Amino acid sequence: MATGAPIGVAVLGSTGSIGTAALRVVARQGDHFRVAALTAHRNAALLREQERRYAPSYVGIVDGEGARCPGWAEGAECLVEAARRPDSAIVLNAVVGAAGLDATLAALEAGKRVALANKESLVMAGELVERAAVRGGGEIVPVDSEHSAILQCLAGRSPADVRRLVLTASGGPFRGWDADRLARATLDDALRHPTWSMGRKITIDSATLANKALEVIEAHFLFGVAYDRIEVVVHPQSVVHSFVEFVDGSVLAQLGVPSMELPILYALTHPRRLPDDGVPRFDPVALSPLTFEPVRHDLFPALGLGVQAGWAGGAAPAVFNAANEAAVALFLDGRVRFTDIPGAIESALAAAGALPSDSREALLAADREARRHVTQLFAC
Repeated sequence: MATGAPIGVAVLGSTGSIGTAALRVVARQGDHFRVAALTAHRNAALLREQERRYAPSYVGIVDGEGARCPGWAEGAECLVEAARRPDSAIVLNAVVGAAGLDATLAALEAGKRVALANKESLVMAGELVERAAVRGGGEIVPVDSEHSAILQCLAGRSPADVRRLVLTASGGPFRGWDADRLARATLDDALRHPTWSMGRKITIDSATLANKALEVIEAHFLFGVAYDRIEVVVHPQSVVHSFVEFVDGSVLAQLGVPSMELPILYALTHPRRLPDDGVPRFDPVALSPLTFEPVRHDLFPALGLGVQAGWAGGAAPAVFNAANEAAVALFLDGRVRFTDIPGAIESALAAAGALPSDSREALLAADREARRHVTQLFAC
């Protein structure tokens, strides 16, 4: 890394699992990075604590829930404001869901590096995001462990050198369950992820494999690889984060302990690396055996639905994402069953997947229609 003053980092979604992990990384690397801006959705108490510890120049909260927040920006606009601030060279976007799109666009148009954990930005509006990066000179470096692994394996190679990308999935808490048992799955069951500690929405996405569908679409845009050359395999140990198979038959994989702090640090430093002792050392014996299994598409159809939406293009990926978010919210509220989630996605894609998609406004309209459709589906 270049010497000089620490690089300013804006952490959007600072009170979530990715945001708090990012702050730990930045704190350990205080000679190189500093927290310039923080935003959160609702958790004012934790955000105050973070403000006291990291002393950012900007703090924003989307929904203060009636809390008094003197000196803070309030409302959804704070995400874009934080992303545009001149004292932040890197914007780590850890906002959950479609709400993160405008901040990604704003940061790229301002010429910043976006350390992207908000995969929905590329899923909803991949082409718009690519154009924003070209216009403003910004760049995306992925934070997801799977995409970070692919980035490290590619090491600047052309997409023409790639035969296949293979993303790994843990299989979630329902790996090994049969259809009858899955039909009776509870919220507590779905939130018991075997290897990762994540927020509630992302944990449910991992359980349905919708998260992996989002990652396939994201990989398509990040690396310029066609959908028929992107595959998913179940890897319960979450140690191999992805494979890249090259046209000559060589296969590279990136391995590491299941900690989001590793890809977060690499997203900040890419293409260079900094020493960091914040996570356990890799022990191949202790982490063995490493096993791999096929995806059970019959029990987890959300993955296939998402890939089909990616193939369809247009508004379909945005509709897939919005319908999934709406259905997961209903499941978290106890209003639908776990197995209702993929059915809701399929219904929304049939109803709204072909809506116009030629602008941000059109994509947001498709997003709203998909959410409305899912809500109406279970309104009785």
